[in-house]
Amino acid sequence: MRLLLAILVLGVLTGCTPGAERAPAVAAVDPAGPPVIASTGASLMQRARNGAAEVTIVSVWATWCAPCREKFPAMLATSARHEGRVRLLLLSADFDDQVAEARAFLASQGYADTSWIKSEKDQEFIDSVHPQWSGALPATLVFDREGRLSAFWEGSADSARFENAVQKALTPEGGPS
Repeated sequence: MRLLLAILVLGVLTGCTPGAERAPAVAAVDPAGPPVIASTGASLMQRARNGAAEVTIVSVWATWCAPCREKFPAMLATSARHEGRVRLLLLSADFDDQVAEARAFLASQGYADTSWIKSEKDQEFIDSVHPQWSGALPATLVFDREGRLSAFWEGSADSARFENAVQKALTPEGGPS
């Protein structure tokens, strides 16, 4: 009888009673933040141009850069509005010893996907990302499905700028801005 009572109590506590609905499984989120992988600029640009999404936004940012941090909500909101069509590739210009800070910032923004951190000297990195990039942060590059650069800018951006860049990349005749 005690065994039956224990099984019944366990069933109630775990939601396994007859007719009870189970709560959907929730993926565990790493409280330290998403994975951050070392990458060269050239490697990430190759990934951006591979056409895995209709639009790819590459954001080069750093934890110590206030405009970088300020643009995140607008960028993430634009990506969410176009879920399944827009892919984000986030490339941190932080130093190797700042990976924990980068992960924590991304987690604070609700970003859970893999991101990257530069693994080469600054000038090599800058030159490999875009020939017109001065190295100023943040820097944003938007690619269309064909891997063509549709938009590039240095500095922060609001939701309207991100939305316009996405719409331009979705338009077949869009070109670099």
